[in-house]
Amino acid sequence: MASKSKSVLISVVVLRLLTLGLLAASIVLLYLDKFTLSGGTKISFKDVIAYRYVIATGIIGFLYSLCQIPFALYHASKGKRLIRNRCLLEFDFFGDKIIAFLLATGVGAGFAVTFELKKLLKDFIKSVEAMFGVGGLDETDLKTDKFL
Repeated sequence: MASKSKSVLISVVVLRLLTLGLLAASIVLLYLDKFTLSGGTKISFKDVIAYRYVIATGIIGFLYSLCQIPFALYHASKGKRLIRNRCLLEFDFFGDKIIAFLLATGVGAGFAVTFELKKLLKDFIKSVEAMFGVGGLDETDLKTDKFL
């Protein structure tokens, strides 16, 4: 029984570290995702409000995971909690729920705005090409598609 609970505690630490790493990677990736149109206009995550929300939820999740790692390490190494009353146990439970829902809303917002912007921009570029007979918008289409 002891080895089973020890493996659960170790998996909690591994999953918290994995969460921390993936959140850090997503924040960096979203922050560095930029492109410049042929007219010199620069587009980044700051220009889309939903992407700002996605980055904010990622930062909050990163900070929460960073806060939880020392407690998880102590619990895995000693086999007991650092704070022995129910306070830390309830903080873990409710904190994890709140962060999970927050991250889920961030993912949903990011996915929804990306899907809608891709569709909207493709239709807009096609209509501009058809209406005005303007060519050469393929580069803009590729850059926006890569950004999104």
